[in-house]
Parts: sequence; structure tokens; C-alpha cells
Amino acid sequence: MDFALPETAVAVRDGVGKLAAAYDVDYWTRCDAEHRWPEEVWAELGAGGWLGLAIPEQYGGGGAGLLELSIACETLAASGAGSAASFLYLLTPTFGAFTVTAHGTEQQKRDLLPGMATGAIETCFALTEPDAGSNSFAITTRARRDGDDFVLRGQKIWISGVQRADWMLVVCRTGEPGAELGRTGGFTVLLVDVPEAVAAGTLRYQPIPKMGTNTVPSNTVFFDDVRVPGDRVLGSVDQGFRVLWDILNPERIVAAAGAVGGADLALRLACGYAREREVFGRPIGANQAVAFPLARVKARTELARLMTYKAAWTHDAGLPSGDDADIAKLAAAEASWEAADRAFQTYGGMAYSEEYPIARLLRDARVGTVIPIAEELVLAHIATAQLGLPRS
Repeated sequence: MDFALPETAVAVRDGVGKLAAAYDVDYWTRCDAEHRWPEEVWAELGAGGWLGLAIPEQYGGGGAGLLELSIACETLAASGAGSAASFLYLLTPTFGAFTVTAHGTEQQKRDLLPGMATGAIETCFALTEPDAGSNSFAITTRARRDGDDFVLRGQKIWISGVQRADWMLVVCRTGEPGAELGRTGGFTVLLVDVPEAVAAGTLRYQPIPKMGTNTVPSNTVFFDDVRVPGDRVLGSVDQGFRVLWDILNPERIVAAAGAVGGADLALRLACGYAREREVFGRPIGANQAVAFPLARVKARTELARLMTYKAAWTHDAGLPSGDDADIAKLAAAEASWEAADRAFQTYGGMAYSEEYPIARLLRDARVGTVIPIAEELVLAHIATAQLGLPRS
């Protein structure tokens, strides 16, 4: 058993780390305060080939895997972005590039992957609905056949990055699950041309006010008879859940990597403050009441990192990765939240000031416990699928 990272992963960590060093914590805090996408970082990541890591070389990518993509996300998060860095590696490199690589037609790959590799083409993903959150079987957004096209109608919620997206991957109903199609049948993943649909007036979106991750807006999206050509299906009609599983597992792993990087950042800031801040004539880090909780955060972060790397390795090896992805997501989200909370406590009252980045890290880490899947559902799946306990 070898725990050393492969050379490709080390090169990614060093390359992204060097790029990210030019954008400190203050840069990311300004982007958050201004509700602004980190354009400068995005452009450099694209120019350096760091967005197309998992895209095959024949389409302009690096030909690497989910491990390298996860390490890129983790490194960016640790540099100053915090867990909000996950969106830079989820929206297009994971949702778009990973899915098109795995399930796209040859024409779709040629049309989309080279642009995704440079960041010139951006994507977002639409699954969640007001009455269908973690229960994806309950979605009601429907695409009906009209000649060779589909006509899409319905509503999605918490869809991030619509404003920038060229393409949206939409999970919708095209049939009904049943004896013929099976429990997971009747769903299809469509590629929607966002600018085209917005210009036609058939796609509308409304930003949702939220407490954090302000570098990317999240939206309610309305489909009012969006016309989608039949050649924009990802995978097969009525078999979209096969595509969906290949979206959700990488999503959890990359999100876990961002959370691990966020924990690293919070811990680094907290320890720096604990070494410098003096009370009663000595650094507060000399007090066990401050030092021991930070040491525990360090231990939990390292455990989460190992589980995240294992999940990514399992996926890249072509092995079932769902169970590992769930545990990685759970462990990383908990480590990130605990790290941010401990950093807040270490800074004391000063953490409440927006002059420091701790409040931002706390807001962003909190959402990781409920997305992309709530920790209660992860625990329920571990209990039933891995421990064999009765379904609750």
C-alpha cells in the first residue's frame, strides 16, 4: 500500500499552488463582499490547463483523473478561497467536462470539451426542485417529444452559476418509472443552450438571497417550453439516472476536497492568530484550551483528506465509489465546519468583524453540511447500505 501521491497529482498541487499564491485571503474576501466571480483566477486556471485536467488529451485536456481534479480544488481552497473554491471545480470541470467525457457523443465531445478545458465554455447543473431535493425520484420537470425535439417545462431551485453558463445539464422526466423502465427509468439528462433559451424568453432565472458562497449566485430557474434538439441528450433517453450517478459521486468527492482545503485554511489562520495574539503576557496558543481543539481539528482534517483521496482513487480505478464518496463528503464537511468554528472561537470577538475572513469561512463551511447531500441522508445510507441495518 503506497500513500505517496502520483507525480501528476504532485504537479497539480504545486502548479495550482503557485498560481493561487498571487491571490490571498483578502482577494477572496473582496470577491465575496462584492458578490463577484473570481474572474482573474478563472482566467489563469483556464490558461494554465488547470480546468481541463480530467478532459482527455485529444480534446485539449490533461488526460488526468478525479484525484488530480480534487487536489486542484483542495489547493485552491487552502490558498485563501475556502470551501467556496469548490464551485470553480464543480460547475464546469465536474458537472460539464466529466459528464460529457463519460456520456457525450463524439460530436458533443468535439464541440464542448476543448472550450471547457480553457474555461471558454461554462456549464451548470439543474437537478433540485422545490419539492424534490435529495429525493431525485420526485422531480416533475418534464420534456415532451415534439418531432425530433424535446420541449422542456418545469422549475428548478438552487441552481448555481446560471448567469455565466453557456450550457445547463438538466435532469428531467421523459417517461414514467415502472415495470418496463424500472424504478430509475423515465429520466433524461438534456443539454440546454442557456443564452439561446434566455434570448427566446423560454428560460428565466431569479437569484436567491443567501448567507454565503457569494462569489457565485444561486437561482430559481423556470423552463417555459424550452426547445431542445434531440441530439442534445446526454446518454440515453429514459436512462438518465445512469448519467446522474456519474455526476453525483464526483460532485461529492470534489466538494469534499474543497471542504478539506477550507479546513486547512481556517486552521492556518487560527494557528497564526494563536501564535501572535498575547493575553496575560503570553500567546493564547500556549493555553491548552486553545491548542487542543485546534490539534483535534488537524487530526480530523487529515482523516478527511485521506478518505477524499481514497474516494477519488477508487473512482479513477473504475471501482464502485459511492460508499467512499459518501464517507468522504461527511468527514470533510464536518472537518471544515469544525475548523471554521474553532477559528472563530480562537479569534474571539474579532472574528465577528468583517475585517477578518473568519466570518466568511464560517458561512461557507456551514452549507457543506447540507449540500450536495444532507449529512442525515449520508448517515442513513451508511447505516443501511454499509452496515446492513433496517431502513428507517
